[in-house]
Amino acid sequence: MNSEIRVLEPTTVWNNFANLNAVPRPSKKEERVIAFMVDFGKNLNLETVVDVVGNVIIKKPATAGYENRKTVVLQSHLDMVHQKNSDTVFDFDSQGIEMYVDNDWVTAKGTTLGADNGLGVAAIMSVLEANTIAHPAIEALFTIDEETGMTGAMGLEAGYLEGDILLNLDTEEDDEIGMGCAGGIDVTAKRTYNLEKTPENVAAYTISISGLNGGHSGMDIHKGLGNANKIMNRLLFEGFENFGLRVYEINGGSLRNAIPRESNAAIVIDTISKEPFLFEINESISNITKEFKTLEPNLHIEVSETKTTPSQVMELGVQEGFIKSIHAAVNGVYKMSPDIDGLVETSNNIAKIVVENGEITVNCLTRSSSETNKTDLANSIRSAFELSGFEVTLSGDYPGWLPNTSSEILTVLDNLYEKLHGEKAKIAACHAGLECGILGQNYPNMDMVSFGPTILGAHSPDERASISSTQKFWKFLVEILKNTPNKA
Repeated sequence: MNSEIRVLEPTTVWNNFANLNAVPRPSKKEERVIAFMVDFGKNLNLETVVDVVGNVIIKKPATAGYENRKTVVLQSHLDMVHQKNSDTVFDFDSQGIEMYVDNDWVTAKGTTLGADNGLGVAAIMSVLEANTIAHPAIEALFTIDEETGMTGAMGLEAGYLEGDILLNLDTEEDDEIGMGCAGGIDVTAKRTYNLEKTPENVAAYTISISGLNGGHSGMDIHKGLGNANKIMNRLLFEGFENFGLRVYEINGGSLRNAIPRESNAAIVIDTISKEPFLFEINESISNITKEFKTLEPNLHIEVSETKTTPSQVMELGVQEGFIKSIHAAVNGVYKMSPDIDGLVETSNNIAKIVVENGEITVNCLTRSSSETNKTDLANSIRSAFELSGFEVTLSGDYPGWLPNTSSEILTVLDNLYEKLHGEKAKIAACHAGLECGILGQNYPNMDMVSFGPTILGAHSPDERASISSTQKFWKFLVEILKNTPNKA
């Protein structure tokens, strides 16, 4: 299946991408891809090191005539988000991604593609192995665990890099040059509950939500897409308020940085309320489907009666507090940037909810380009849960990347893009967690920009990368390396 990928232009990039995608590389399990990159660097006889946290650094000397140019750090992350459709049988820990071509797009069979950030990695690999590309001294930085904590960027110590310029290859629109990004913080709410004996004379049901688009909880948060956890809670809230619905189990969403696409709940309802409950929940489902018909045409909500009734349910008081906390917690855009038109400043994603065996866990990711507003929203969400007896922890805090409008390399990219394409690039900050802000803490004098090929649907099984855009991106990267500024 991947053979058709290997003949695409530029073949060097697509072949490296196919080789990379044959290696399982989930976040926090990057041992195999680290070994893959070390072998790659050593086979090229290039200086290759692995730092204390697992980042791989490969250094390549300047080509003839470029020795006096500023050293460039090419940076991308090795890990990828693992998401698959519920009906797709696939083991991310042992299988390589199954790719295919669909017109101008490369996509995967029912799973995430890994173009985020695999195409950036593949492009850097292509520069490292090239014999015909003019470039200054290169330091290739392949970070780990970008998707679930930025621990690679956070753990990179001062002294490993000497570069003056950093090109982050993790932007997902080919006409955009990134100059800033949002920071983030994980909000985790947990509490235990007692299991109560299920009341007598009840009917048991499962409620399932599927077919949502999902997507990147930063780059796609402004689109108003459906969040399976919030939709499920809306149904549970109404069922509890009107008919005394009781919860047995809930499992919704997966990763913090992915808008949840699916949720499943097991509930019971008094037999006497069965008919009005079904009538009202189907009315609610109809209304929700109509609300989302433009944005989520494939949304499917199903209520099915089960033959087996659970012997226990969540204790009543905790259930009420839990449902109301989810109802109160902010999800989606909280504040737009007052300085950059159209940019989300602050948001939250209620990413994962698990209720089972006497324990509740709610995982959120709060993002903001404002450190103070990030803290304010995180505390707001924290308060919504603490009022219901949850223990809330704030962790994984990482800073945003402050825009530098006087950046020398930004000017180079801006002028070069216009020269190549006859129009200006969009220079913007993004509402995603790029690693530049973190890397800048230990390398404060490094001049940074971000760019990349067009990738749609990142963090979802709909992820796809444009073939023509990858060609455009590769040409741009090669030209940038030829036009880097001289050392002072």
